[in-house]
Amino acid sequence: RWVRATAAGTPPRNDPPAENAMASRSALVRRGIAAFADATRGFGVGSGGFGRQSGISVNRYTPLLHGPSSASDAAGKPHASQHSRGFAADASDFPPHQVIPFPSLSPTMTHGGIASWKKTSGEFVAAGDILAEIQTDKATMEMESMEDGWVAKILVAEGTEDIPVGKPVAVLCENEGDIGKFAEYVPHFDEHAEAGAVPGGGGGGGDAETPPKEPARAILERPDYRPIGERGVPLTGSRASGMAAANVDESGAAEIAKPFDPNASTMTVRDALNSAMAEEMERDEKVFVIGEEVGDYQGAYKITKGLIQRFGPTRVRDTPITEAGFTGLACGAAFMGLKPIVEFMTFNFSLQAIDHIVNSAAKTLYMSAGTISCPIVFRGPNGAASGVGAQHSQCFAAWYMSIPGLKVVAPYDAEDARGLLKAAIRDPDPVVFLENELLYGESFPISKEALSPEFVVPIGKALVMRPGTDVTLVSFSKMVGFCKQAAELLAKEGISAEVINLRSLRPLDRNAIAASVRKTNRVVVVEEGWPQAGVGAEISAMINEDAFDFLDAPVERITGVDIPMPYAANLERLALPTVADIVRVAKRVCYRE
Repeated sequence: RWVRATAAGTPPRNDPPAENAMASRSALVRRGIAAFADATRGFGVGSGGFGRQSGISVNRYTPLLHGPSSASDAAGKPHASQHSRGFAADASDFPPHQVIPFPSLSPTMTHGGIASWKKTSGEFVAAGDILAEIQTDKATMEMESMEDGWVAKILVAEGTEDIPVGKPVAVLCENEGDIGKFAEYVPHFDEHAEAGAVPGGGGGGGDAETPPKEPARAILERPDYRPIGERGVPLTGSRASGMAAANVDESGAAEIAKPFDPNASTMTVRDALNSAMAEEMERDEKVFVIGEEVGDYQGAYKITKGLIQRFGPTRVRDTPITEAGFTGLACGAAFMGLKPIVEFMTFNFSLQAIDHIVNSAAKTLYMSAGTISCPIVFRGPNGAASGVGAQHSQCFAAWYMSIPGLKVVAPYDAEDARGLLKAAIRDPDPVVFLENELLYGESFPISKEALSPEFVVPIGKALVMRPGTDVTLVSFSKMVGFCKQAAELLAKEGISAEVINLRSLRPLDRNAIAASVRKTNRVVVVEEGWPQAGVGAEISAMINEDAFDFLDAPVERITGVDIPMPYAANLERLALPTVADIVRVAKRVCYRE
């Protein structure tokens, strides 16, 4: 339940108690309300609002900020309340105020009634206080205030029915002394206007002659709308059309990996992950680790080795075998300002907690209009290991990279693991961190820069592991190493292969892939996951949208076989991509087979 701030004893909005590492619920709600008021200033009635049914708060009520977003008068002089977040003065003589519209309690609701008012004119209202009970044909719900203020006027009497959504029902003012000035206040409301129009004629409407923006569409338009046949040569950017290598557009190209010093230190992926977590827990006391066997047992794969001795059991929390339980607990902690790192013994077990990951962590920021973030990391081994059977061997990259609200990363080497995990922990959004069990014990060279406590790898940026000119090999996680081996074998046959380490799957570095396609004109995408609706399928569609005219051959995919993973070792080997597969398909796409 939302904690209701009281008039007395509530700390100022921007001054939460310093002695608490984690802000109180009251302070968090007040900061969220303030941020939401800033975000909605100048806009009209939204589709939802704050209401509560059966004691559960839901984001269903949007306060209407009446008037222009800038608290200044016609002469441009600021009012005394120009620093107020939730109140704005309109162009008339009324002091700063906030119009409360009748909220929408469901996507299909158009009208409702006010069963009773819980506040009266002249009464103080704190953020979170109940203003009224809203009656629909399905339920009675409570309407909460989003701001501290004074009830200046009740515009619609209790017991009134058939009130259209968006109609002003009350006015709050900022100062008690201004209450009497609203005795004659009558807001304008056009019941037939589009949802989102601003009652009262306040700011935020824009120029009446400005054409409305086109609605968002799930269609990526091609830059040239003419049919390909009308544009001359079908493959206008390919080598077949005579495109010279010197004329290749390299905008958006990924950074090329720097060569390592021959005497560079090495680090295992296991140690890279461990050191990244330890440094971030040292840096930020809000970071903690939670999961099965992460503490006393030092982690199922020893990734959390030594952390409980260093930071104690309150920040390295062992849990029962209940992914749904500890993941939900961690999401709640993240909503309250902590930064959990949730370890799954394998990402196959994340299926037990997928409701929390997809419906709580990924969607709450959007559903709360940007007021409640979820800084959380879900990490653990993903994909095939060795001899663990179908239920412990699948790749979840395509599953999670399809979810808006999540960020999804998949490291390959020690620098990836260390830099991406540190970036994920610092990120304000939920991050799914897909590791590979077979890489944990593998050692990689690591630069001095990557050993710095402040080293991070930016999420959303791919890396060219090996530049090339004839074919692009795109992959992530363990398959990057296979692509590098394949590139070395292809070079012996005169084929120059460029290897792209995606690193980040959501957001996907589309520009880097398109830039490489413009250079090599051929692409092979490699992954361990299944082919249908996989990572390679998404990248193939993306290339079709962004760089089709530069292709000299169809995009090729190499994936795991479309069956549950066999348990028998000989069948397991046949179900996964190999270096020989990559070499054979790369030669085929170059017409060298």
